[in-house]
Amino acid sequence: MKHAWTCGCCGKQFHTLPLDFSCDAPDYWAQIPESERAQHGKCDSDLCMIDRRDFFVRGCLEIPIIGRDDRFVWGMWVSVSETNFHRILDLWSASDAENEPPMFGWLCNDIPLYPRTLELATHVHLRSGGRRPAIELEPTDHPLAIEQREGISIARVEEIAAQLMRRH
Repeated sequence: MKHAWTCGCCGKQFHTLPLDFSCDAPDYWAQIPESERAQHGKCDSDLCMIDRRDFFVRGCLEIPIIGRDDRFVWGMWVSVSETNFHRILDLWSASDAENEPPMFGWLCNDIPLYPRTLELATHVHLRSGGRRPAIELEPTDHPLAIEQREGISIARVEEIAAQLMRRH
């Protein structure tokens, strides 16, 4: 999206507005000391397993931007059952994966710009062609769920970008 904006935090001028931010791993993986992670499981850019007991998939929590075709995307992790984890693996590259019914999951990242987002209930929608699943929050009064349902303004995107850039 072409959109010049000035960061409210640092005052720097940008020519494009970032439309996505992502988490590298589930928060639970990040809590394991790095030196012990290999003993407890595996985590790559899309899938994570801890102690053969906890299973995670990375997906896209998309928020419509009001008045635009663009979406703001949070790259997040959700926990799923072992059965659903294996089903996701089976269908990862399938051409008809979006025909699979949504799977229940728990959001496994806390976004510090919102009240606690860790363990919000979700529905995971598979997508075809190896694309990361879409994450739909269950309809609640949580601000992130409201934004996903109702969309956000471009000013809100700028606010989110400025706050996240300040944290990095």
